[in-house]
Amino acid sequence: RVGETLERVQEAASLLNRTQLAGYLTVPQAYLSMTRRSVYVDKIDPSHQDARRFITPQRSKYLFIYPFWKTHDWYMLPMAERQAMMDEHIVTGNKYPSVKIHTSYAFGLDDPEFVLAFESDSPRDFLDLVLELREAKARPYTLRDIPIFTCVLKPFAEILKDLGA
Repeated sequence: RVGETLERVQEAASLLNRTQLAGYLTVPQAYLSMTRRSVYVDKIDPSHQDARRFITPQRSKYLFIYPFWKTHDWYMLPMAERQAMMDEHIVTGNKYPSVKIHTSYAFGLDDPEFVLAFESDSPRDFLDLVLELREAKARPYTLRDIPIFTCVLKPFAEILKDLGA
C-alpha cells in the first residue's frame, strides 16, 4: 500500500479487515517506511529530490520489494567515501532504465533500515541490475537484504478469483 499519511495506510488495512476476505488472509511480513530526501542523490541531481519524496507507481508488470540493512561500519565511514560508493550504485542503476526504483526509509518505524520497491516490465533487467550491484564496493556494508518479494500486477477482480472469491 502506498499512502500520503500513515492514517490512510491504516484506513486501507481497516477496510480490508472488515471484508469476508480478511478471514483468509495472514500478514507474515509487513514493511512500514517513508520517503525522504536522499543525502546521496541530492549531491548528483538536486532537481530529482522532490520527485523522489513521492511514490508514484508506474503500473509496471512486476514489483520487487527489497528490504535491507546497512552495517554499523557503513555509518562510521566518512561521508565522502559513502557518497563515492552510492555514486557507483546510481551509475549502475542508470544502466537499467527499464527498472524504476522507489526508495523509502524505515529507521525507527520498522525492522529494516530501507525498503526499496523496484518496478519493471522485465524481471531479467532487474536480475541483471541486482547481480551487477552485488559486485559494487558498497556490497560488504549490506548486513541483510531479505526477504525479497516478487509481485505480478493483476486486476483486483483477477486477484479475488485467484483467492477463490
